[in-house]
Amino acid sequence: MVRPASLPINPPEEAGPRDGDLPAYIANGLIGLRVREQPLQPGMAIINGFAAEHPERRLEAAAPAPYPLAGDLALNGVWLSDQPSSVSQLVQRYDFAAGELTSLFRYEAAGVAADVAVVTFASRTAPSVVLQEVEVRPSAPCDVGLRAIVETGGLRGRVARRRTDTPGEPEPVCDGSLLWESEGGMSQCGLALVTALDGGGDAEPSTQAWDAAGPLRSEYRVRARSDRSVQLRQIVAAVPSIVHDRPDEEAVRRVARAKATGFDELRARNRAEWAELWRGRIVVEGASPAHQALIDAAFYYLNCSTHAASPSATSIFGLATWHDYHYYYGHVMWDVDAFCVPPLILSQPNAALAMLDFRRRGLEAARSNARLSGREGVQFPWEAAPLSGQEAAPGAGDSAAHEDHGSLHTARAFALYADATGDEAFLKEDAWPVLSGVADWIVSRATRTDRGLEIKRSTGPAEAPDPPDNDAFTVMAAKQILRRAVRAAEQIGRTPPPEWAQAAESLYLPIRSDGVIAAHDGFRVSEPKGATPSPLAGFFPYDHPSPIEERRRTLEFYLKHWEAYVGAPMFPALYTTWAAMAGDRDLALRLFEQGYAAYDRGRFHQCLEYRPDHPDSQVAAGPFFANLGGMLLGLMLGLTGVVVDDGDPQAWPRRPVVLPAGWRAIEVERLWVRGRPMRLSARHGADRAELTPL
Repeated sequence: MVRPASLPINPPEEAGPRDGDLPAYIANGLIGLRVREQPLQPGMAIINGFAAEHPERRLEAAAPAPYPLAGDLALNGVWLSDQPSSVSQLVQRYDFAAGELTSLFRYEAAGVAADVAVVTFASRTAPSVVLQEVEVRPSAPCDVGLRAIVETGGLRGRVARRRTDTPGEPEPVCDGSLLWESEGGMSQCGLALVTALDGGGDAEPSTQAWDAAGPLRSEYRVRARSDRSVQLRQIVAAVPSIVHDRPDEEAVRRVARAKATGFDELRARNRAEWAELWRGRIVVEGASPAHQALIDAAFYYLNCSTHAASPSATSIFGLATWHDYHYYYGHVMWDVDAFCVPPLILSQPNAALAMLDFRRRGLEAARSNARLSGREGVQFPWEAAPLSGQEAAPGAGDSAAHEDHGSLHTARAFALYADATGDEAFLKEDAWPVLSGVADWIVSRATRTDRGLEIKRSTGPAEAPDPPDNDAFTVMAAKQILRRAVRAAEQIGRTPPPEWAQAAESLYLPIRSDGVIAAHDGFRVSEPKGATPSPLAGFFPYDHPSPIEERRRTLEFYLKHWEAYVGAPMFPALYTTWAAMAGDRDLALRLFEQGYAAYDRGRFHQCLEYRPDHPDSQVAAGPFFANLGGMLLGLMLGLTGVVVDDGDPQAWPRRPVVLPAGWRAIEVERLWVRGRPMRLSARHGADRAELTPL
């Protein structure tokens, strides 16, 4: 049987307890869930834009919200929550094509065994809604109890309001709603629950109307037969206060709409929406099934974590969190703009626009940030807080003080969206304020010396503790942003300040005596993190126009030292593209394995931040979006040689196609270019990739 091009390879079935692996991650861009292997036990939930004062750092951070799809099961009066050791035969299957997780287990109590199947998904067509179906089939006639729970236990915060009625209505429109306020009172979220039981006769839920500060809980008790299953369906709407001032009331309205639409229809619509998204699947002809599966997983996790309804972009871990990693606090960082927005622009442009809208809303914060540093224009935060968009780096904020390249990636993301979509209004109203502001900031950040304009004491991606002068990656990116700002001014009929073009030509880029671009002034490869290949990022994903020999020598030099760097986060995912640019197909394949595939550990292909054998790998943390976004970016634009600009898309392919050993072609059934669907085909050995209108 031939697999359709748009049908992904699902991850392997998982059996038994996790033994320390991360739980399954389900999301739709507004709500993210960690679902345990016994899925009725509460996992963790993140609602995009919901924030709290971090309990240790006391700064604005994304915060766990009430878990919406918890539950409980009783056989002859013995509840699973009271006897969790009676669970066996744990199995989970993740269907990436449909965005559905199926969890199976057996519960034995009071002389009866029950086989339980739980299907969990987050709706993309109703993004405030998550849904779950719990099917119980007992081995003998028995009394079955089922509870649907919106769990607040173990969280920091408080129930500010809880209702099981609907004011002014003769009958409640849902089982109940609650308003949850985060610690520190920074924000609120509202959740509302609807349940339905099938196979239980006319049983009605009890809802504990008296519990003013507890979780939402709907309980059913039925007499079940062995030849027929009982099904409990849970629909929960979750709304953050960043999008509605009274989010619990809006959650009631949203869950009422979902109830009227119906569980089955929402499930069918969600599957259809995923089928559309998978038309953007990156298919590598000749890749091993294992490597294609990792590509599919990366595409899935990026797209499930973003949506047009996402109010606060997405974090470096998407909407996933777990108890033992929280050190980026859900902040929006430059990596997302650099590595995640570009592939989304072509595969899910409305989601990319939502992520850029978060930055647009933060323009005033970026202006203030620049002023506080005595500079002009805009300087976007190093770690943007999800509510305010302001700088929220912990402690002394050393990276925020010296790692100046972050704003360049934000500006580039705005330019790429304008170029890829051809949206003239966006260019004028949204991209221009960012591009012009960042260009002004670059000019004010530079210092004139006898070598030209220099960027002093600026840390690059290596994050050296003593900031060097003239970080090459920063300089190469800054030159490109200045030129793009000049071009944007021409496009909208503005006269650009002459300083922009002058700075683009005058910024000093350090070159070694052997013709290699140095990572910074005084660079030595033997220095701490000296193998960091940051100048190569100036070639891709940026497109710095180095002379051919300078580019060749620089690629050769840093590729030689890959073993000293791979295992760290972020740039290793780009090594495949850089090796292909150097013409080394064998090394390109090896670096896909070592620089990306080796980061895959645990359940369901959740790419980790660090490769597990790296000395800085303290805890399994993933899915890590700088890694998976960088890998997708390399496949979509790097290996294909596609350079997006404001010109004719047919001229975007710029380089001969060189693919890793054994890879014959990269095919994408549908990308969105200038509002039209186009097919991308890049065959190894071809003079150029092809973009073909559909």
